[in-house]
Amino acid sequence: MLLAVAAGGALGAVGRYLVISAVGQVFGTGFPLGTIVVNVVGSFLLGALTEAMALAWSPSPELRAMIVIGVLGAFTTFSTFSLDVALLYERGALGQAALYVGASVVLSIGAFFLGLALLRSALA
Repeated sequence: MLLAVAAGGALGAVGRYLVISAVGQVFGTGFPLGTIVVNVVGSFLLGALTEAMALAWSPSPELRAMIVIGVLGAFTTFSTFSLDVALLYERGALGQAALYVGASVVLSIGAFFLGLALLRSALA
């Protein structure tokens, strides 16, 4: 299982790098459009795969882990976030979905800036 996830992770990470680089070459790097592209594409792929696996395709646990956790997890973690929001929405938990979105965005960006500040002060 670990080897499947690791192999998928390598593919996803390389894919992310290639997509972000290509988008940056075409549109420039002043705005993180490449990151948006991988997040949207990864979310779309996870949504499509989730539905396919629910209705028509039963991959082995190793292949599922390789694709979902490895490839898409390394390509973008936003796909998992999108799945969580969709599951809450589908369950009718709109308040929880909104709270999850708000908390995820605010806390993640806040944690990013906290990490920056702590390392900047430690290295200054």
